[in-house]
Amino acid sequence: MSRTLRALFIVMLVASCGGGRYSAPNNLDDACSIVQERPKYFRAFKGAERRYGVPVSVQMAIMHQESKFIGNARTPHKYALGIIPMGRQSSAYGYSQALDGTWDDYKRASGNRRAKRDDIRDATDFMGWYMNETTKKVGVPIWDARNQYLAYHEGRAGYTRGNHNSKPWLIAIANNVQERSRKYEAQLNNCGWRYR
Repeated sequence: MSRTLRALFIVMLVASCGGGRYSAPNNLDDACSIVQERPKYFRAFKGAERRYGVPVSVQMAIMHQESKFIGNARTPHKYALGIIPMGRQSSAYGYSQALDGTWDDYKRASGNRRAKRDDIRDATDFMGWYMNETTKKVGVPIWDARNQYLAYHEGRAGYTRGNHNSKPWLIAIANNVQERSRKYEAQLNNCGWRYR
């Protein structure tokens, strides 16, 4: 075997071993399947629920909408004239799709300076922190997946101004998040994970 072919084989082997870290769970429509496949996710969601009071199903529904549970998710690229790359649509990254500035605010507030957006525990802690702050500052109930999502997407100031009211597509997405949260809650109750 030639040296080049051997090197190519090693590179392909290493690449195939590392690619699954950020892949989505197999069945995104079944909360029980997600947590069965990724018990680490459930431990992270439960930790955020204990710390901030945000139900697991609300966190899961919003994470599904934001990243489909993919740890290194990014927003699409912007293009000038349809072909010239101009960077990403925003700085949103990771499981929670937190923006750079909001993530920095979280790291300061939590004291977790090493937090990473592609770490499920840090991402769920961020979501719990953010939604808890939304409840305190804006009054959105912690279990209200629809309005928590709208405040998460638009920012608290944008939500308070009612920016979402001129975006029917966003209202439809928020309604879907609410339905998914209800579905996930029922599924977790039926399969017993809710009480672990």
